[in-house]
Amino acid sequence: MALLEVQNLGISFGGLRAVDDFNLTIEKGCLYGLIGPNGAGKTTVFNLLTGVYKPNVGIIKLDGKDITGRKNIDINKAGIARTFQNIRLFKELSVLDNVKVGLHNRYHYNTLAGIFRLPKYRKVEAQMNAEAIELLKVFGLEEEKDFLASNLPYGKQRKLEIARALATNPKLLLLDEPAAGMNPNETQELMDTIRFVREKFNMTILLIEHDMKLVSGICEKLTVLNFGRVLCQGETAEVLQNPEVVKAYLGE
Repeated sequence: MALLEVQNLGISFGGLRAVDDFNLTIEKGCLYGLIGPNGAGKTTVFNLLTGVYKPNVGIIKLDGKDITGRKNIDINKAGIARTFQNIRLFKELSVLDNVKVGLHNRYHYNTLAGIFRLPKYRKVEAQMNAEAIELLKVFGLEEEKDFLASNLPYGKQRKLEIARALATNPKLLLLDEPAAGMNPNETQELMDTIRFVREKFNMTILLIEHDMKLVSGICEKLTVLNFGRVLCQGETAEVLQNPEVVKAYLGE
């Protein structure tokens, strides 16, 4: 069954058609890749899916529910979470508090309870701490829970960003160039992490990536964008051997 269905999606900025007639279907549990040359429109698609931009045309459905044009926070509550190419952690907060930020969609207490540290506040905070620590254990970060996020090495910061996204309890996880800035060893560890997340959380994952080793190693299906339009879609091995895809990346 399709978790994400995108039909005829398009957006223009001034006279530039950044994304045009974009169609995509992702089945539940799939690990899907969105690739293409620089400037092809990949991050723009992510911004459309997550409510950063509102499309001029087209429909986005998540688990059968139309989420087209909804606000970012509403789309997150509906079940889409994302990471960014440039890591966006709250670097002056602790590792634990970064994950707790993601939990605030699901745990609530009123302002009065927070100000006066009432029993409701203490109960909710204890529940959030426990769940956040369990998530950190999944990524091997529990020992650094009290560190500032800025003091983590780069690879662990990337894991923390994924943990924070998972804290919102998404149905679909979007990863925007998760291997950016990583060395080969870190990239291999990241591949293992992504596979683990998919299996442990039964997660559907859509990722943008330029590292073809990572793409071919973990993605089951691909969509290739070029100049804002779909160039090719299908099984990973077939797509990567398509002459038009090779041409788009390497030229004539």
